[in-house]
Amino acid sequence: MAPIRPRLVLALAALMVGTAMAAPTRADAPPPADHTITVTPDRAGPAIGPTMYGVFFEDINNAADGGLYAELVRNRSFEFGPADNRSFTPLTAWQQTATGGATGTLQVVDDAERLNERNRHHLRLALTGAGGEGARFGIVNSGHGAGMALREGARHDFSVWARTDSAAGTRLTAELRTADGTPVSTPLGITVRGDRWTKYTGTLTPEVTTTGGRLAVTAAGGGTLRLDMVSLFPRDTYKGRANGLRKDLAEKIAALEPGFLRFPGGCLVNTGSHRAYEAPDWERRRSYQWKDTIGPVEQRAVNANFWGYHQSYGLGYYEYFQFAEDIGAMPLPVVPALVTGCGENRATDDPALLERHIRDTLDLIEFANGPATSAWGRKRAAMGHPKPFGLTHLAVGNEETLPDQFLSRFTAFREAIAARYPDITVISNSGPDDAGSVSDRAWQLNREARVDMVDEHYYNSPQWFLRHNDRYDAYDRKGPKVFLGEYASRDDRFRNALAEAAFMTGLERNADVVRLASYAPLLADTDTTQWRPDMIWFDNHRSWGSTSYEVQKLFMTNTGDRVVPSRATTTPAVSGPITGAVGLSTWATSAAYDDVEVTAADGTTLLEDDFSAGDTRWTRATGRGDWTVRDGAYLQTDATAEDTLVTAGDKGWHDYDLRLKATKKSGREGFLIAFGVRDTGNHYWWNLGGWNNTRSAVEAAVDGGKETLTENATTIETGRTYDIHVKVRGRQVTLYLDGREWGSFTDDKPAEPFRQVVTRDKGDLVVKVVNAGAAPARTRVDLGTAKVAPTARLITLTGAPDAVNTADARPVRPRTSTLRGIGEEFTYTFPAHSVTFMRIKAG
Repeated sequence: MAPIRPRLVLALAALMVGTAMAAPTRADAPPPADHTITVTPDRAGPAIGPTMYGVFFEDINNAADGGLYAELVRNRSFEFGPADNRSFTPLTAWQQTATGGATGTLQVVDDAERLNERNRHHLRLALTGAGGEGARFGIVNSGHGAGMALREGARHDFSVWARTDSAAGTRLTAELRTADGTPVSTPLGITVRGDRWTKYTGTLTPEVTTTGGRLAVTAAGGGTLRLDMVSLFPRDTYKGRANGLRKDLAEKIAALEPGFLRFPGGCLVNTGSHRAYEAPDWERRRSYQWKDTIGPVEQRAVNANFWGYHQSYGLGYYEYFQFAEDIGAMPLPVVPALVTGCGENRATDDPALLERHIRDTLDLIEFANGPATSAWGRKRAAMGHPKPFGLTHLAVGNEETLPDQFLSRFTAFREAIAARYPDITVISNSGPDDAGSVSDRAWQLNREARVDMVDEHYYNSPQWFLRHNDRYDAYDRKGPKVFLGEYASRDDRFRNALAEAAFMTGLERNADVVRLASYAPLLADTDTTQWRPDMIWFDNHRSWGSTSYEVQKLFMTNTGDRVVPSRATTTPAVSGPITGAVGLSTWATSAAYDDVEVTAADGTTLLEDDFSAGDTRWTRATGRGDWTVRDGAYLQTDATAEDTLVTAGDKGWHDYDLRLKATKKSGREGFLIAFGVRDTGNHYWWNLGGWNNTRSAVEAAVDGGKETLTENATTIETGRTYDIHVKVRGRQVTLYLDGREWGSFTDDKPAEPFRQVVTRDKGDLVVKVVNAGAAPARTRVDLGTAKVAPTARLITLTGAPDAVNTADARPVRPRTSTLRGIGEEFTYTFPAHSVTFMRIKAG
């Protein structure tokens, strides 16, 4: 009889050194482990397509200009203005400079001498005083953020469009400087000749490394010089492409091995006017219209970005298609449906305009797929890509909250595309939330219309993702497929990434329904951020992946091609009653509250306040808003303040009734009644008249992330006093408005921290386990077959739940080791707060 190998339990310290032993199960083994995973390898689960996971690029958080788009000059065409941001002017990021006594004037003009009709503004530089020897007058650009990141010896391509009225020509000099004005490159001399626009080019090479670089463009002599499209591009772009992408950011995206690239948005696709950029209005707040973004960069339109800044469109549709091809991803563009979302919520009723957008979409498909002899294929070829890009999927619309109006317009797009391009998959959507009246109606319409695929979006708390691993288990297998186009847990900590990882095991398990999935947003500039969380962070010279980036990369590079059925035991649920204090709040609204009463289930009075003695029993939890007692009521007067929560009572309260009167005085929304308040990030509130007074809902906040538990279309009238009653019993809550039951819910779904899925990848079994819990999970694994290699490759992400990756530290990163002792059955202890992938080869 062969000797029995001793049982070993892997400890984290053993994992770090790269080798560990799994423990085989024996007849005299100790009692069952905390968890079991049972794999059924002789059954075939759903196939997983190569496009299961992808990336979604939207120009938010300066993701394009100053981010992925490698142009170093900010406001290169002098088109910035208040339409983009109230603080912007045509000279934003530019400053005057003069040496040697030279004088002159700078003026950005919009006149008949412009570069072209779509490039409306340019700089007129008049030299009024020659000064002494070496005298020069001109402008300096400060770049994006802290400045231009310049590396010693790295070549940069400079270009400018210029003209002069001086018969002798005007001497122009370009040079690189530090923030204090010290030159750090050999000056590039150019003589501008003639009063017709001409493009001048040259190379600038910094002699030092700095992150605060500047570009100076100065002139000497007399006359009037006109400048436009002042550009500085690093030569070392991703794959060396002209008008290309910042290399480190593109490489981090490519390292994910994404199956698709969704672009260009997002909210900037379907907000603003759907009119063209043309006379007489030259509309600057438009939906994203692809034809504005192709061709020579100096001829492209510009636009105000929905997120509060300027879009140059230097990064346009051609560059998106090229990037998708470069990283091996399927291109997936999104076009506007003429129904705005993202809070604008308007349907454009203009048949001619709708028809024009449909024609534009058909032209887009020809631009992507047509032969070089076709009208739009010829334009693609002229830009440098004769071969078609191979477009197969296209989405119409984004997060529309008017589902009936949206679907009527979507149907017009879909029918026109099907008639000419029947092989294109046209993707619909279900609005901006995971549930609720908009989502329900949108899904009903999509099913009735038998659309191919529906794009879902949601951003929720870690608790929500842990609770909803089974979200797609019950989806109709014969209905529309799901494109999970945007999702994330609302923060950048490892606890968020763990919850996302747990949820992703459910996505893979349901790969027959969920065909595409992409985390969002993709990129974020540390200097200017409109949204958090984000996958990849950057400043002007560094970039780093968040903890969610590490999770996404692990799943995306180890997806597999088929699910292997498996099951696992769960963690015993521990859940007491809803417990916490009570609160009052407003959001962009002034409201008054009175006669607040809290009674225990046995009738004992816990709180009674008519505010006759002031507000001494209330704590201003968020410190926002202007709360005062006036006319015997508690009044919040600031109609612009958001989340003005005040609280009263004991955090230990449970099983109680909260009654009060509430009156909206002014503002956009209604009022917020809080209960079960533990702190500002952990509570429930009844949001009456929320979302610009379009609906009402109960939301549960966990660690700052919110989940909608129940909702309806209730709106709130200004000046009307409402009687409100919240009844809390255990984990069940019933809500009454003016004496009538408004709704109820039971919040008892467990947030399961232990999740797993098994896939097959080129013959390997990949066992993927997430342990989001605080305790190690000792687990017996039954692979269902002895035909496996005795060792496995182990990839582990682990860290503190609050860990955050930064530019200077990556506490959460993958660690690879070899696990020995693999057999048909073995035991392994998964570390607390970890994601572990075991790659096991067939024996």
